[in-house]
Amino acid sequence: MLRLENITKNYGKVQAVNGVSLELAEDETLALLGPSGCGKSTLLRIIAGLELADSGKIFLDNQDISRATPQARGFGMVFQDYALFPHLNVERNIAFGLAGESREEKRKRVTELLQLVELSGYESRRIHELSGGEQQRVALARALAPRPPILLLDEPLSNLDMTLRETLKQELRFILSKLNIRAIYVTHDQGEAFALANRIAIMREGKIVQVAKQNELYNQPASSWVANFLGHPNLYREKQLQKVAGVKGPAVLRNDLIKLGEGNLTATLQAHQLLGGMHQLWLIIPEWNLSLRWQGFTRELPDNLKVGDSLKLSIPQSAWLELPETQTT
Repeated sequence: MLRLENITKNYGKVQAVNGVSLELAEDETLALLGPSGCGKSTLLRIIAGLELADSGKIFLDNQDISRATPQARGFGMVFQDYALFPHLNVERNIAFGLAGESREEKRKRVTELLQLVELSGYESRRIHELSGGEQQRVALARALAPRPPILLLDEPLSNLDMTLRETLKQELRFILSKLNIRAIYVTHDQGEAFALANRIAIMREGKIVQVAKQNELYNQPASSWVANFLGHPNLYREKQLQKVAGVKGPAVLRNDLIKLGEGNLTATLQAHQLLGGMHQLWLIIPEWNLSLRWQGFTRELPDNLKVGDSLKLSIPQSAWLELPETQTT
């Protein structure tokens, strides 16, 4: 188990990491999720040994590694800029961390990893001959080559286009699952975090504000800020909610539990957008003087839907998630 205890890091007057305590269990992928500048990459560099914390301790399987060098920790690292050696071919890039092994052992390990990342036969390719996605696959294979105890990934897909990012996200999830390797994945992309991680730690201004599995994060956000960051479209702070929803507020209205096309409420359409096969509706419920956004797939919407039309909907009590009043910022 990897354990962080009260890790703090300052750069002058800027507190990049503020008292972070965290655990990474066996065979777990943990995502560090947060906006740019929240301290997640700094925390990852401290875990890797590329930066030293000002205070706090790091334990790997109960051994204090707080001051150990990156080489002594032996963690695999995958960066967003790949960090490959341009003067070496694919085989030599991957084999770089296999010092002490025979040529035959290196070749066998490289072949295994190229097969894993679906680049079999690329051994002799030069780095400049590879696409961005292929370079990232090589970077992943190189990080995995020495069989590290933990894999650290810092925004590894952020430089790729959307289609390739989706493809590699699925491949990476398969690889992490197949290898049963512990991993920490830094990202600002919720989709990546939810797709790849067993648990997600949300960071804000150097602190961990919530750590939970995906369902708990979505169903029980710890604050209005977390709910807003996770993209809940309907976040309310108004006291009027006590009348319409039986909650004191602030609260989130879960989009997935709103039933459109049926129910005892009438909503007026303010705007409508079609995103592929998905509808996005901006509605107002006059009876409650409440605006909301609904997004999803339905065949029950009329083809000639226009602004000003009335739609029936129902909102069960379970669709309201009341949030802690003490953490609304």
